[in-house]
Amino acid sequence: MDSPKTILVADDEHKNRLIMESLITPLGHDVIFATDGEETLEAVRQLRPDLVLLDVMMPVIDGYTVCKTLKGDEETRLIPIIMVSALSEMSDKVRALDCDADDFLSKPVNRHELTARLRSCLRIKALNDRLERSESVIFAFARAVEAKDPYTIGHSERVAKFAVDLARSLGLPQETIAELKFGGLLHDVGKIGVPDAILGKRGKLTDEEFTVVKRHPEIGEEICRPLKSFGAILCLIRSHHERLDGSGYPDGLRAKSIPLAVQVLSIADVFDALTSDRPYRSSLVLPDVERIFREEADRGRLAADLVECASGHFEDWLRATGTPRPRGSVEELLQAR
Repeated sequence: MDSPKTILVADDEHKNRLIMESLITPLGHDVIFATDGEETLEAVRQLRPDLVLLDVMMPVIDGYTVCKTLKGDEETRLIPIIMVSALSEMSDKVRALDCDADDFLSKPVNRHELTARLRSCLRIKALNDRLERSESVIFAFARAVEAKDPYTIGHSERVAKFAVDLARSLGLPQETIAELKFGGLLHDVGKIGVPDAILGKRGKLTDEEFTVVKRHPEIGEEICRPLKSFGAILCLIRSHHERLDGSGYPDGLRAKSIPLAVQVLSIADVFDALTSDRPYRSSLVLPDVERIFREEADRGRLAADLVECASGHFEDWLRATGTPRPRGSVEELLQAR
């Protein structure tokens, strides 16, 4: 917090930019400028300032649109934006907050109020940066798991993509889609606690070995639980091997006890497992994959309506698994089970 920060002042009037600079530089921060909405967007994306002081009445693109654009972008949404305007009606402030602005200042700007608002927003930015670094460590764990086994490299990315595709087809909320993206990337992070000899074993696992493997959802949940931002995806990590008939693990959940998002992730995970080479078998041809999904739905393990919706994506998903390889038969899979 005490180190110099970079503040972007976006205002089309030279006088206003000079005033802001005179108020900010004594606080020890660096100031950069933008003179219209388009330049502001480019400056944020290229220079990644720590905070943006954004004038509402901007040429080319107005401040409200700039704010909404930046807050809607995954890469820039956590950069604090304080909107600054001569407009002082409550409706103007409400509109700024509706665009996800972090704060609002009225012109002429009071030095003490500006200092307080900057300090508050920069403190939140520092906490977010610390959270992002912690999240990055967890994602590094997930990548490390896949790197241990050449057969699973890219698995989590593909599962995340398939889950997001299916969720969009089902019309699920954007928030759920975002959770599925991160849940897909992290669903197997708990396998970092499974010995390499078991993960890479050729042939069927013993009951004891399978018991060890079945612990990975719980381990993954334990790894991610300390991060509050991961709260919504913990059930995805813990429950992606649950099945509607109660035959899954680790909790033997049934039917409506399994959230819809978890069921979506499970279908994506099963599809990639079936269509990827594994130590104990080759990847399967699409007709066999479709047959297995139908059987799982008939047995009441997977939701028939979700399987039907997902099947419309199978051709595209199969292309996304990479260069075609020799594929095994369903008999190999059944033997491996």
